[in-house]
Amino acid sequence: MKLYFAPRTRAVRPRWLLEELGVPYELVRLDLARQENSTPAYLAVHPLGELPALVDGDVTLLESLAICLHLADRFPEKHLAPPLGSVERGPYYQWMAFAELTLDPAVMALYRHVQLPEEQKDSAHSNAELARHRARLTPVLDVVRAGLGGREFLVGQSFTAADVVMASILHLANTLKLLDGHPQLVEYVRRHTQRPAVRKAASG
Repeated sequence: MKLYFAPRTRAVRPRWLLEELGVPYELVRLDLARQENSTPAYLAVHPLGELPALVDGDVTLLESLAICLHLADRFPEKHLAPPLGSVERGPYYQWMAFAELTLDPAVMALYRHVQLPEEQKDSAHSNAELARHRARLTPVLDVVRAGLGGREFLVGQSFTAADVVMASILHLANTLKLLDGHPQLVEYVRRHTQRPAVRKAASG
């Protein structure tokens, strides 16, 4: 297997999962500053030049969510996905999709605001947008907190790929101080980002 990767991108999620799985893979680092993701060679892998991309034999996958779902199912003996037909399988799909399709856009909207030039941040329009994005994020975080219900993991009694995806996104939210008032989510992030696989996955 070959994972195309750059730090501080969504490629960290499948790399974290690969490290949790403990299976051999080749890491192809792309330097985004040098636009290595825009070369003809990489565009042949991912036509949009985005990250991540995984090549697994004759299969090429482009979306981090699809890659994580694929990897967890590819190695069922590692128990990073609930078995097919189990009561946990439906919630597992739910949290994978919720993290990627509901939580991530809400967090990224606020992240993009942080990246604005200072003169743009103070405009009335920008402040209104910030308030709107914060108002959107609050109930989303409430759903995650209620879903955890005081448990250590999102699904069942063990760590799964759903925790990889969720904790990755919540880690960015925590870095942006968006988890203030959600101590349970802060603890969830702290616990899972201390896993040995995370440190290797986040490295350059």
